[in-house]
Amino acid sequence: MTLYSSSHGGERRERLYLDHNATSPLRPACCDAMLEAMEAPRNPSSVHAEGRAAKQMLERARKTVADSISAPVQSVVFTSGGTESDHLGVLGVVRGGPKVRRIFVTATEHPAVPAAAAKAGVPVETVPVLTDGTLDLAWLEERLARYDAQTEGPFLLCAMLANNETGVIHPIAEAARIVRRAGGYTLVDAVQALYKVEIDFSTLGADMLALSAHKAGGPVGVGALVVTPGLGIEPTQGGGGQEENRRAGTHNIPAIAGFGKLAEVASVAEYQQLAVIRDRIEAGLPSGVRAHGTEAPRLPNTSLITALGFSSQTALMSLDLGGIAVSAGSACSSGKVKKSSVLGAMGVPEEETQTALRISLGWNTPEDAAERFLSVWTGEYERIISRAA
Repeated sequence: MTLYSSSHGGERRERLYLDHNATSPLRPACCDAMLEAMEAPRNPSSVHAEGRAAKQMLERARKTVADSISAPVQSVVFTSGGTESDHLGVLGVVRGGPKVRRIFVTATEHPAVPAAAAKAGVPVETVPVLTDGTLDLAWLEERLARYDAQTEGPFLLCAMLANNETGVIHPIAEAARIVRRAGGYTLVDAVQALYKVEIDFSTLGADMLALSAHKAGGPVGVGALVVTPGLGIEPTQGGGGQEENRRAGTHNIPAIAGFGKLAEVASVAEYQQLAVIRDRIEAGLPSGVRAHGTEAPRLPNTSLITALGFSSQTALMSLDLGGIAVSAGSACSSGKVKKSSVLGAMGVPEEETQTALRISLGWNTPEDAAERFLSVWTGEYERIISRAA
């Protein structure tokens, strides 16, 4: 299923959208829920009948999202998306109850996390990753064995559940146990993992979990920070005291309603089926082309490939002209094609990182996506390589 067409060489064709890790098209069920929420004034802070109806809609969505990740209902703090959730989590525990005094950030985090850590006013250390892309548990354990939380103060580990470029899944439960033993807290960015793999907040061991709806077919502009009961966080902005004084600002009820509907309709089984298409893509790549992170657990919808001699920019332009949308990695760089810092942290040579291409599948990816991608990409790759020979 595709949502639009393009013209190339005078021929009309359906475009193939393979950039779901940037944003996934809005699911019809989520759109319907949002339209229903837009039909009347929706401010849940108001005490009249319309306000009470909005409050019911808000709390229904909160419960649905919480239930979908096995979290306490009041742990869910609605935000404007993953970036705000990351900032609220990082800055909230530095300025709030725990008064965190040091932050550890894994080397392959989404840019929102180190950006938040840089604003926190406390020392920041980078946790390296192994060549397979997973965080280095041995390094973490050895470093925290030398950390004295009694004298140095509480600390925070920021580690994403699944990487947005490679799809690599970090051993979060093990990392959280190490952190808790050493007297620290853990913030997990689960934006890319939500509904693509099972998430059980009650057993994950994290103190906070950042979520966003639009990576799985929900609306853009809504997310959540899930906060373990009893953990005090300071809001990053003042105002009306919404979300139990954890996040001020009038609730975006249509978007929250869409997020709640996403929690009802999205499923891990739906995404697991996409691994078949991803594996067909990787199996059809020419010799010498690499898929990264394959030795670690990965999201079923994501593949990051490199092809020496075939730059990311050239590949993106060729695919776009051929009616296929992909990206060169993270989509949060103002539309610029940059080398992958994630691959750099994994030890991949810089020359190779400049050829990175991310293919990410989603809820409306058609069955023939692998064949269509390989037809366009391989043809251009062989043309470029043969010309350079």
